[in-house]
Amino acid sequence: MYDKMSENYRIIDAHAHIFPKKIAENATANTGRFYDLPMYSCGMSEKLIESGDKVGVTNYLVCSTATVPHQTASINNFIAEECKKHPAFVGLGTTHPDSENLQADIQQILDLGLKGVKLHPDFQKFDADSPKAFKIYELIEGVLPLLIHCGDERYDFSAPQRVLNIHKNFPKLKIQAAHLGGYQRWDEAFEFLSGQENIWFDISSSMSFMPREKTAHMIRTYGVEKCFFGSDFPMWSHSHELENFLSLGFSESENKMILAENFVNFMNL
Repeated sequence: MYDKMSENYRIIDAHAHIFPKKIAENATANTGRFYDLPMYSCGMSEKLIESGDKVGVTNYLVCSTATVPHQTASINNFIAEECKKHPAFVGLGTTHPDSENLQADIQQILDLGLKGVKLHPDFQKFDADSPKAFKIYELIEGVLPLLIHCGDERYDFSAPQRVLNIHKNFPKLKIQAAHLGGYQRWDEAFEFLSGQENIWFDISSSMSFMPREKTAHMIRTYGVEKCFFGSDFPMWSHSHELENFLSLGFSESENKMILAENFVNFMNL
């Protein structure tokens, strides 16, 4: 059913991960071990496009995360190179709060033409609202949007309350709060992040863990206009995530917003 329905929509994947081919298998396996979940595929550009083509995805937000500071420059260069090879890609750069030169990292992201900054506090082992992380937000507020992983019941690094604290201290920073604002901590996300003006949400890695009614209610309360479709590839296939999304019961106009229009407006594409 979703294949026929998807023909009516432009589809943008607002949350996907890619890795260089030489490390893609190990990086994907490590991600699976971290979350204790089977991975759908291997996190390579070609595999991402192959998955998205099955349902007609037109564009992909692609990113990766520097788990240690010295990885930052090479990751940013890799994402930029993949964006040149694949015009359908919208690339985000990364940095690390322990970087010796955060300003240089952000300037590299700008010089490469990347469209935002991706942080994963749980992987990178820092409190999302720590003073050293605030230095990053100071540099990008009003300049680049932030995609930040949110939530994990095992850790407190990216708790929804911390994301709210980022917003309160940097109200002009455009935040894409991943996984409906709090992977495994959706009740907290709903409590703390609802109604915040400059926080948007991708719905990746959420729909498989909650009843459809709860997912739909969260999206409606956050605001249909503030939510993006995303796959979290290579964790899930686009077919799987699209089928989940189209089962939520939104109207055709709302589907169009969540599947593409909102992300276009957010990123000024």
